[in-house]
Amino acid sequence: MLKQLFSLTALALVLSVGTATTAQAQTKTKSDDEKTKTKNAEMTTKTKVADDGKMKVKGEAADGSKMKATTKPRKGADMKNMQMSETAPAAGAGVMVGGAMMTPDKDIVDNAVGSSEHTTLVAAVKAGGLVETLKGAGPFTVFAPTNAAFEKLPAGTVNTLVMPENKQKLTTILTYHVVPGRLMAADLKDGQTLTTVEGEMLTVHRKGDMVMLHDAKGGMANVTIPNVVSSNGVTHVIDTVLMPTK
Repeated sequence: MLKQLFSLTALALVLSVGTATTAQAQTKTKSDDEKTKTKNAEMTTKTKVADDGKMKVKGEAADGSKMKATTKPRKGADMKNMQMSETAPAAGAGVMVGGAMMTPDKDIVDNAVGSSEHTTLVAAVKAGGLVETLKGAGPFTVFAPTNAAFEKLPAGTVNTLVMPENKQKLTTILTYHVVPGRLMAADLKDGQTLTTVEGEMLTVHRKGDMVMLHDAKGGMANVTIPNVVSSNGVTHVIDTVLMPTK
């Protein structure tokens, strides 16, 4: 089982690097202070950010399908979670997530296990058979949905996904949240496309210190806690589950 998982990951990483190079060559981005237009072979995306942080996104895929999304920044004390640090924590320093200190001497899985806000994600990773993979050398960048993010899904979705017969679908969704390499907050640029281990793309939208991820189905997730450094990569906590098209 371990050999199979690591072989799968190795293959995915090779495919992702190749795909990323191609996408980068074909993707064109135009932007000013308020508007960004990103175009590649798969989709044309237009983003407009208002002074109050409200973001409108319109997209049209190559097959003619369209999507619209509007997001608003959080207000009040929670906004402090949206402030992105441009540098990694100091050596030996940690980040508090879900009532536990995430430290660089632990791997991604061991850190996640300590968070009371990521029990659903940890259970899903176990059900998907990805524990040993995410404890591997990496490095990986993981966008980690909270329990509250999973609760946004239609009732019964999580219970259905963790059933043995749905393992492939679960694995597809989970690997869509993983990007090869170590991408810190400073590496995430507005209009940037990220090729996931699953193979499909995520698009980064950024306004100052606010970072959002646009998924393949038109959904949007906010990065609420960035730069959770582990020994084999970095995790960014997000408030919505990202969904691939497959």
